[in-house]
Amino acid sequence: MKLAKVRLADGSVRVASVEDQTVKLLDLSRSATIRCLADILNEADPSALARSLIDEASDPLPAGAVRFLAPIDSQEVWAAGVTYKRSQIARMEESESGASHYDKVYSAPRPELFFKGNARRTSGPGEPVRVRADSRWTVPEPECTLVVSPKGKLVGFTIGNDMSARDIEGENPLYLPQAKVYNQCCALGPCVLLADQPLDRDSTKVKLTIHRAGREAFKGETHLGMIVRGWDELIGWLIRENDIPDGAFLLTGTGVVPPDDFTLEDGDSVSIEITGIGTLTNPVVKAKSST
Repeated sequence: MKLAKVRLADGSVRVASVEDQTVKLLDLSRSATIRCLADILNEADPSALARSLIDEASDPLPAGAVRFLAPIDSQEVWAAGVTYKRSQIARMEESESGASHYDKVYSAPRPELFFKGNARRTSGPGEPVRVRADSRWTVPEPECTLVVSPKGKLVGFTIGNDMSARDIEGENPLYLPQAKVYNQCCALGPCVLLADQPLDRDSTKVKLTIHRAGREAFKGETHLGMIVRGWDELIGWLIRENDIPDGAFLLTGTGVVPPDDFTLEDGDSVSIEITGIGTLTNPVVKAKSST
């Protein structure tokens, strides 16, 4: 079962279930405690609750009749790094001063985890992701994203784009927050695939396509079986000494890295497809530097 936040033609925002490109609206007014998508995701059985809230008075809609929004409310967004061998190599190549750190964290018991943002910094499908004006080398990072309840339970999966200024981080690993956290630095969507059944990681592909001026500028893919860490392992480290009272989205790392001579430009389009979840597409913007 997939859940989403959608904007209707009249401008209203609703929570909906999505199946086979058909959208069924939920009627949250039927519950005294459920007010948003996050409330459903944080319940013990999101699937059963969502089914009980389907608005039978509203006709199903084709997916093209609504606008999908980022499936985030008040949750935090976190990210894990260097979980793929390819990411380890790329991070070592970009950082002469910190190469050994990335080499060690790939196989260390403790993963790299960092705060990525919140709803204000997160774009939904069709909304822009940003290249920092002071970056000369920025790439998208296509990532399977875990949806985690306040109790640390894996409740679903969505698609994430962890925008990264590789030149800023490569200059000094201590600049990672500036390379990773800024306005429009992340995208999520288009929906949440509930974790009713475990993903077959080896058969779940992650595909990245970047278009420039209407032409394909880069294309690459990997699969989730290449991630060195388990979901429970990453979530366990996330909630260690760290409460997430509203739940969290946890990006799990990237295994698709464009070549070192590639950087995103203003006007590019980034599409990330993950088997069973869907496709997240965002235009790219970059403001002119004021310095």
